[in-house]
Amino acid sequence: MGMVHDLALADQGQRKIDFASRRMPVLRTLTEQFAETKPFTGHRIAACLHVTTETANMVRALVAGGAEVALCGSNPLSTKDDVAASIQRDLGAEVFAVYGADRDTFYEHVQAVLKTRPTIVVDDGADLTTTIHNDHAELLTDVIGGTEVTSTGVLRIKNMADDGALRYPVFPTNDAATKHLFDNRYGTGQNTIDGILRATNMLLAGSTFVVVGYGWCGRGVAMRARGMGANVIVVEVDPVRALEAVLDGLTVMPMSRAAEHGDIFVTVTGNRDVITIEHMRKMKDGAVVANSGHFDIEIGVEDLRKEAEEVTELRPNCVEYRLPAGNRVLLLAEGRLVGQSAAEAHPAEVMDMTFATQALALEYLVANAESLPAGVHGIPKDIENRVAKAKLDAYGIEIEQLSDQQKRYLTDWRVGT
Repeated sequence: MGMVHDLALADQGQRKIDFASRRMPVLRTLTEQFAETKPFTGHRIAACLHVTTETANMVRALVAGGAEVALCGSNPLSTKDDVAASIQRDLGAEVFAVYGADRDTFYEHVQAVLKTRPTIVVDDGADLTTTIHNDHAELLTDVIGGTEVTSTGVLRIKNMADDGALRYPVFPTNDAATKHLFDNRYGTGQNTIDGILRATNMLLAGSTFVVVGYGWCGRGVAMRARGMGANVIVVEVDPVRALEAVLDGLTVMPMSRAAEHGDIFVTVTGNRDVITIEHMRKMKDGAVVANSGHFDIEIGVEDLRKEAEEVTELRPNCVEYRLPAGNRVLLLAEGRLVGQSAAEAHPAEVMDMTFATQALALEYLVANAESLPAGVHGIPKDIENRVAKAKLDAYGIEIEQLSDQQKRYLTDWRVGT
């Protein structure tokens, strides 16, 4: 049996899961197909994902495809207890996830999932992958491969591959256009703003909003903040991304300067220590600090707690820290993923593409496992096109088609202007 907060919450969770399913037509169609073809029969899938309604529908697809699924949460504050209860009761998977789990409990859940001796690993942040390689080498003989869904996790598996440490093939779902162009930009953009508003109820219009990191997630956050009337400052280390932000009409400066100007700060870098206690000492009184990167190490949370002379919980997911200089810093969601922790995570419509891409990558992995070497493998282009086309079909949108002459022109170097 799994470990969830309260199975009595399952009815509530089931209603939410079914509502999300209505807005996930691509994954719903795949679930029906998997129920007929059973591509995952005989496989044990260990998944470490945000336990949300969208993830529940991914689990439903995998179970329909014949898999045995064990699921743990990839972030203690993103688990929805009612959803976890329904997955455990209704969807035929074992769930080890409780909202607010401490660090020890979190890793107990990771270990519990790995006790199922998985043949496939579905990761969000690479915690399962790194734990297997570091602590459970005996499991490597059973694992045929896996997927990784988030930017930080992809960075970790690529580092493993570069070091020659990665022992099985992994498909980086995050690198697929049907993931990062939509999930990262529109999903993260929307739920980050949603989390900040739920935690603070602040007016964004007229505020100075600092986005630390201008990757796809940062672009999405900046786009949504600007759309609500905020003046956006971008902090970036990559010159090309910084130049892009400038040409997008945004202000770019180092964090040491931005710290003095911002009213709201959001980190989306996938790195550590991008807002430090030195930065927070410079901030305006009442500055809001939040993180939308995968791990809570982007902000110097421990140093903030140590230095604060007074700590006050103002609202759920909004804690005020008064520093010795007198300025107060409002930290949201303990520095964890603010859109997952203080809001409802990504909308079902965008996760429809992410999880459909991931499910098809898993089907491809099973079909081609014997020929795939260890390492990081890109999502096949035909999978991305299949998902995008299915999504367009669901919207009732028809696109143009190339004529035979146009196809010949695009593949023939002899024809000029």
